[in-house]
Amino acid sequence: MNKKEAILQSAIELLTEKGVHNTPMSAIAKAAGTGMGTIYNYFLNKEELINAIYVNIKQQEKDVFLDFDTAKPIKTQFENYFVSMIEFFIANQNYFMFMEQLQASPIITKESRDEGGKSIASVYALLIKGKKERIIKNVGIEELLMFIGGAVLAYLRWYFNQKEIKDSSLKNQIKMVWDAIKE
Repeated sequence: MNKKEAILQSAIELLTEKGVHNTPMSAIAKAAGTGMGTIYNYFLNKEELINAIYVNIKQQEKDVFLDFDTAKPIKTQFENYFVSMIEFFIANQNYFMFMEQLQASPIITKESRDEGGKSIASVYALLIKGKKERIIKNVGIEELLMFIGGAVLAYLRWYFNQKEIKDSSLKNQIKMVWDAIKE
C-alpha cells in the first residue's frame, strides 16, 4: 500500500469511527504512519480528502456492475443489482458508515457527486429500459433511484444492527422493492 492509499484507508476508518468533525488531519496522519506534510502533498484540506474517499467508494461501487448482464430479464437484472449493492456494503461496512454519514453533506462537492453518479449508470439504463418496456412503473428515474436507494439504506441499517439475520430477509426485501416498482 502506498502513502496515499494508507492515508485514504486510515481516514475512512477514523472518520467512520470518530465522525468527520471529531477527526483532525493530525490523527489521520498518525494512523497512516506519515507526517502532516505528506497528507497535504496529496490533499489540500480535509474536505478534499473526504471527497477523494467518496469518489473512490463510488468508483468501487461501479465496479460491482462490471458483469451486469443486460441480456437477462429486467427483473433478474434488478435483483442482481440489489443483491450486489447489499453485498458490496456488507463486505465494506466502513464504506457504508462513511456514505451514510456524508451522503447529504455539503462537504461533498457537485463535481464529486457528478463523478459518483457514474456508479449507477447501468442501473439508470436498466430503469429507462424497464419503463420503455412497461415493466417498471412510469415514475421519474430520480424518484425510482431515491426509492431503491432508500430501501438499500434501510436494509443495511437493519442488517448492521441485528444479532441474527434470517436467510429469507434479503429475498423478502428484494421482492417487496420489486413489487413496488414493477408495473
